[in-house]
Amino acid sequence: MGSKADFTVTVSKEEIIAAVLPLQQHWLPLSNLDLILPAVNVGVFFCYKKPEGSIVSFTSKASVLKEAMAQALVYYYAFAGEVVANTVGEPELLCNNRGVDFVEAYADVELRDLDLHNPDESIEGKLVPQKKHGSALSSAYMMTVLRATELRCGGIVVACTFDHRIADAYSANMFLVSWAEMARFKSISLVPSFQRSLMNPRRPGCIAPSLDHMYVPISSLPPPKQQRQSTDHLISRIYYITSEQLNEFQSLACTNGYKRTKLESFSAFLWKLIAVLAAKDGFKCTKMGIVVDGRVRLGEGDEEKASSMSCYFGNVLSIPFAGQRVSEMIEKPLWWVANQVHDFLEQAVTKEHFLGLIDWVEAHRPEPALAKIYSNGSEEGPAFVVSSGQRFPVSKVDFGWGKPLFGSYHFPWGGDSGYVMPMPSPAREGDWVVYMHLFKRQVELIEAEASDVLRPLTPDYLELD
Repeated sequence: MGSKADFTVTVSKEEIIAAVLPLQQHWLPLSNLDLILPAVNVGVFFCYKKPEGSIVSFTSKASVLKEAMAQALVYYYAFAGEVVANTVGEPELLCNNRGVDFVEAYADVELRDLDLHNPDESIEGKLVPQKKHGSALSSAYMMTVLRATELRCGGIVVACTFDHRIADAYSANMFLVSWAEMARFKSISLVPSFQRSLMNPRRPGCIAPSLDHMYVPISSLPPPKQQRQSTDHLISRIYYITSEQLNEFQSLACTNGYKRTKLESFSAFLWKLIAVLAAKDGFKCTKMGIVVDGRVRLGEGDEEKASSMSCYFGNVLSIPFAGQRVSEMIEKPLWWVANQVHDFLEQAVTKEHFLGLIDWVEAHRPEPALAKIYSNGSEEGPAFVVSSGQRFPVSKVDFGWGKPLFGSYHFPWGGDSGYVMPMPSPAREGDWVVYMHLFKRQVELIEAEASDVLRPLTPDYLELD
């Protein structure tokens, strides 16, 4: 592939970018659906090729990014604030226009030589910035960190890291598109809403028993078990899967007249693979969850609320999951496994589920809580979560020097379960790019048993000539 991971990144400048207009300081409470997110950071990055014949310098491009960010933060002021504990210990957002940390850097590597298949080596801590307490310019905890890195070939990598408690991927996607629109001197296409009343609990609340299966107060978690041996740890890899293969999975999953989505079909395939290693390790059960966005569901039957939810900034997520016997996962056909996926998803794709989840959190406040599959998902066997990134707007994040040749979320999320995010491929219509954060032995099994399905992301596939 001609890829190399060993290269040096040199930071040339670091500054804080605040909103271009003065903002009145105020407190913004986190919603009940924000409060069930752990304090983890989410990374996202975009790779740009130097346009042929372009004489625009990196310094000029960085200036465009910073000026557009200062404008975007007028609308997305939450990203320029700080998370502070309130009097009962719950996190709240202080919207004080503290700003975002913006880093300019140079990487001694060609775009074509970036080993994008192995982001642990090429992206983590190098091109995607790491948030930290304090910086060269401020002792405050920055909510959002941005980095623009010039490559030896003249290409650029633009990356962002943000606090998941403030925004889910839907919200981050809105922000990224708005930032790019500002850079091209366009009006933003979607103005974010921070209307927390949309997430108010009901009085009285109504909580389904199934929610106690999906979520757990942190105080009720069992003590951490002995960690796995150092030979098996979570790693990140990026693959691609062709549209033809996805269509084949969907066709197999729709046997016997069932209608199953590509995400359900692909998730079923992956679950069967993970079960193979689980059997070798002597586990009887394996779990899988799928992230569900509740915006459309919460807006059902109310046109005004539906409009507000479409631009709501925050977290509107739930993670339903199920456990299945490893023996059945291996022996049963793909359509049977896809049915199990569909069945546990059904309970969470309703308005009542999300209203009930809001009520559940309210009933447990101020005790913090988590999704069970995140907090102790692999306790009884391997577990992982699939989050659809099909809305990832890679083609819309154009700052004025062309669309990205590649973009991906980077989310080593810190749980003891794996995490998988399929996104649309920028290289070929209908293909998916798949970010995986799984245990090393699971990745090795996938590469041994499904190398013709999940193929390592290469410069040739992305046509990085």
